[in-house]
Amino acid sequence: MKKQTKIALIVGIVLIAAIAFFYPRLNLKEEIAPATASGSGGGGSDQPIPVNVILLKKDTLQTQLQVTGTILPNESVNLRSEISGLVSRIAFKEGQFVTKGTPLIYLNDDQLQAQYQRLQYTQKLFETQENRQKQLLAREAISQEEYDIALNQFNTALADIKLVEAQLSKTVIRAPFNGMLGLRMISEGSVIGTNDVITSVVNIDPIKIEFSIPERYATQVNVGSPIYFSNEDAKEEVQGTVYAFEPQIDLATRTLKLRAQSPNKSGRFLPGMFVKIRFILNVTESALMVPAEAVIPELSGYKVFIVGADNKAEARQIEIGTRTESQVQVISGLNEGDLVLTTGVMQVRQGMPIKPSQIN
Repeated sequence: MKKQTKIALIVGIVLIAAIAFFYPRLNLKEEIAPATASGSGGGGSDQPIPVNVILLKKDTLQTQLQVTGTILPNESVNLRSEISGLVSRIAFKEGQFVTKGTPLIYLNDDQLQAQYQRLQYTQKLFETQENRQKQLLAREAISQEEYDIALNQFNTALADIKLVEAQLSKTVIRAPFNGMLGLRMISEGSVIGTNDVITSVVNIDPIKIEFSIPERYATQVNVGSPIYFSNEDAKEEVQGTVYAFEPQIDLATRTLKLRAQSPNKSGRFLPGMFVKIRFILNVTESALMVPAEAVIPELSGYKVFIVGADNKAEARQIEIGTRTESQVQVISGLNEGDLVLTTGVMQVRQGMPIKPSQIN
């Protein structure tokens, strides 16, 4: 009895295993057979594939970089006095616009004025003596040496007067250039030295824009190249022009530093601001551009599909140039007026019928 039960269990296990192994394959064959039968009689492979195409035409290509930069003033200085002295009068207001040469600070000059008057009297005396000695020399009443001593005293007095005049001019501190004044750091009655900052003078029209580009683009930099920049507050771009760049690469960052200039009459951009820059490296006229999704990379290069004769797909080997965010420059392999496929490029094959459904 136990032997028969054992045999029955073994036979049952074998049957279950056989059913589990063969049943899925039977269903798969049944599913494939109807599909094959319907496909062979329908002629679906001959139906043209709908695709989108673009009409190729020449356009202007701008090779550009997206970088960041900083706004710099056109001119900026912390105003200091050349001499020490007592501030007798302040002739400016904070934040005021001043022109070059405008008096800003007056220092006490009483002592220098007294020296100047004394030297003026001395100069008149020596001038009179020089004239008298000159007349005597003409009559040969004195020697040439005596006249030369009088002339030297007169010239020395003139030099002393010029020296005091130069010192007097330093008691009036003037604006070195046109610009906006900053905050005042001194008050009337204070004694200032040559290291004390009086205020700042900043010229922000025009402004300078400083930025850096990778060294591989260094050979494409030219003075006069345009840039377009904007900040977070002003989304619209403002144009500037590169006017100078460093003659060497920064060894630490492997970048080239450039400076551009742009008008700033409204005063919207202030020194120290962070800006986004679109730097135009090169402009190519009559460039053929195709969407990046139309280009198929291969081991031997790149290819695209165009609409050939009788609306059939035709593969073209191309040579590409500059890439932008969404387009690729085609140097050779295509002609103006070709219809380039932008969709279905991975499904179509050479000579396959296609149906251009959209011309972008």
